[in-house]
Amino acid sequence: MKYHLLIPALTALVWISPLSGLPAEGLPRSTPEEQGVSTKSVNAFVEAVDKINTLHSFMIVRHGHVIAEGWWKPEAADKAHVLWSLSKSFNSTAVGMAIAEGKLGLDDPVLKFFPTEAPAEPSANLKAMKVRDLLTMSCGHDTEVKIVNNAPTVKEFLAHPVPHQPGTHFQYNTPGSYMLSAIVTKTTGQTSLEYLQSRLFAPLGIENAKWDASPEGNSLGGYGLYLCTEDIAKFGQLYLQKGRWNGKQLLPESWVAEATSKQVPNEKASHSKIGIDWTQGYGFQFWRCTHNAFRGDGRAGQLCLVIPEKDMVVAITADSGAFQTEMNAIWDHLYSACGEKALPEDATAQEKLKAAVGALVAHPAVGKK
Repeated sequence: MKYHLLIPALTALVWISPLSGLPAEGLPRSTPEEQGVSTKSVNAFVEAVDKINTLHSFMIVRHGHVIAEGWWKPEAADKAHVLWSLSKSFNSTAVGMAIAEGKLGLDDPVLKFFPTEAPAEPSANLKAMKVRDLLTMSCGHDTEVKIVNNAPTVKEFLAHPVPHQPGTHFQYNTPGSYMLSAIVTKTTGQTSLEYLQSRLFAPLGIENAKWDASPEGNSLGGYGLYLCTEDIAKFGQLYLQKGRWNGKQLLPESWVAEATSKQVPNEKASHSKIGIDWTQGYGFQFWRCTHNAFRGDGRAGQLCLVIPEKDMVVAITADSGAFQTEMNAIWDHLYSACGEKALPEDATAQEKLKAAVGALVAHPAVGKK
């Protein structure tokens, strides 16, 4: 097997067969053709996304191998990037692991964990709110609790009106994600960052993860996590592999199935205005997509897209407001290009791709200088 590293500064990695697991230090590299994708299609994808103001990085993984990657200067492979709401999917993973360890249950009442922070007379809907409802963003709120100065609090969340019966109304809810983080801390004695360190980050070879915390000491949960592009790709690959990594089941397969399936409808939510990929349903802090795919995503274009039917993961970091444009570039140029067998090498197209990736420079984001 040979390498086709598109970024000259990257160090070659030891190749390991996907049957024996993925190396902890990094995903194996491959040419697109070796994994059944034409480099011409990847070139078309890069050309399309380079028109977005502005992408910061991309990584395409097929059959467990990185087939293309790039960073818009001054971004770099070893530079951590803020994930914004893509953090939610990592936070959800901490909840899934805690449930697997018997620390809590999906149908535990939220008030169970915060008896001293609850209102004096909690409403019936607040009493009925469960962990499951936080995960699916259907906790019963009509509006989000306003977070001021990155300082969410459990008490403010529990004091917020709950006009809808939990489980019946989708409302995007970042403070609800913070509550999940607070529950992880309550039940494990560790923040979500600390809890995931030995259970997720270390096994995946993710180093120097940073997660901002609230004044209450909890990881922010719904945002505030910083990781590198390959870390995002590894996370997507873990979910593509149904929670298994290097021969070990890090996350129950049943959790992966539940978390990434449609738990609640969301076609009438405000996010539906972004595009068709925001109307396919919501899981446990994961979005469903067209093409039977699922993703975690975050403000300004952060993306971890998993496409099981094509055995593909696409990771993107950005500073744009062009979510559906990103998705369309993937569907138009990568999804349809995935074949079942290896293709003849295309040295000319590969050299063109190498040159195009090497020339990537970040454009000013819309409205910014």
